[in-house]
Amino acid sequence: MSALTPKKSGEFISKFAKNVLILPDGIKKLAHEVAGGIKNKQICVGGFSQHELHPQKADESAVDWIFFVDTLNFCFWSADKDKKWEVTWNGKTYTGYFALCAAVQRALKDGIPLIDPKFYSEITSVQLDHILRSDNPDAKVSLLEERTACLHEVGKQLVEKYQGSFMTCLKNSNHSAQTLLQLIVQDFPCFRDEANYQGHRVAIYKRAQILIGDIWACFHGQGLGQFNDIDTITMFADYRVPQVLVHYGVLKYSNELMDSLKSDNLLENGSENEVEIRGCSIQAVEMVADETRKRLKSEGRSDLTVNSILIDHFLWDYRRKHAAMLESIPFHKTQSVFY
Repeated sequence: MSALTPKKSGEFISKFAKNVLILPDGIKKLAHEVAGGIKNKQICVGGFSQHELHPQKADESAVDWIFFVDTLNFCFWSADKDKKWEVTWNGKTYTGYFALCAAVQRALKDGIPLIDPKFYSEITSVQLDHILRSDNPDAKVSLLEERTACLHEVGKQLVEKYQGSFMTCLKNSNHSAQTLLQLIVQDFPCFRDEANYQGHRVAIYKRAQILIGDIWACFHGQGLGQFNDIDTITMFADYRVPQVLVHYGVLKYSNELMDSLKSDNLLENGSENEVEIRGCSIQAVEMVADETRKRLKSEGRSDLTVNSILIDHFLWDYRRKHAAMLESIPFHKTQSVFY
């Protein structure tokens, strides 16, 4: 049974969801804020390369850097707040995804050929543990063995099928985000983020889509980052963006689900509640994008780019900027290589 696309999956899941509801007033409220951010250019494609940890030069090595990082871009939450995985780079200490970026930059500076598939197709868990070492002696990156296995899987495939570079895969997509998405999930199973829901196979594809979105953003939608159908990519359904959607009143959880999340109960990857949170997040952001386009069109600003990638960037950044304020809203906790 082939899976529904992420966009169709979000639509389908939101129709049958029992414990997650999308609220129209919240959609309008968030769309108003997004439209303002797009008009004043606070929300724009250039945000990716403005971060000091991301590649500063949009070239072929940037593509392989992004592929390596997004292969490991999952499960950064910690049940113990005193055991946060932290990495310092250029005098700044980072957590989560940016700690991963900092660790990669540190390794490259130390002369480790980290983004070479030949190297990481044979990397040991001991080597990876050292590369991803934390400045906090009590903390380690989670799922180390699974991360090592992911690198082996994708590295071997790149060496054997794609001439040792993700660039070959990218070029084979012929500037189609959907073609590239299918190549990624077909050839690299650790990106194949799917589940069964209400008798259908649904696809979320968080890491596969964020990989495409990161390439698009790094190249500002030009050259190697030009995708003629980039607006078909949905938001990247993780555990943090839904938290912000609840904050904005876009998503509402049932009392039963909210109580479970507040109790820090783990949600199994592929479980009904987990799929509903992620699927409804996809659909909600699609609705915010549509509403934002309508607002901008009514103001004669149809020339401005609006898509779910940019909205996801805004929501994810918002969570990091307002972490303390959002503490009261629980996020769902899942141990998974998919996000």
